[in-house]
Amino acid sequence: MMNEALRLIRVFHDMKQAEAAKALGVSASYLSEVEKGKKKATLELIEKYAETYRIPASSILYFSENMGQARAVETTRTAVASKIIKLMQFLETKSERADVD
Repeated sequence: MMNEALRLIRVFHDMKQAEAAKALGVSASYLSEVEKGKKKATLELIEKYAETYRIPASSILYFSENMGQARAVETTRTAVASKIIKLMQFLETKSERADVD
């Protein structure tokens, strides 16, 4: 689910793929393939996201690993994460920058 986590981070920051690719120092086509799940995100790309969006890389990894999972011990965290994802998806629908190249 790393691809979805990275896409939602970009959308949350109201950036088009081309803008994000430029800020991250990667090609727009590469970013598109990563977001679609056609290519796996490298640790280097995750670190670029962390630096660009000022999010700890560990938080990005945790977020992506726990999307859609409901372990008994983490039920509350999962519920909160689910609501955050739904909020981000709602914001995406309101954004003009939610395009997928």
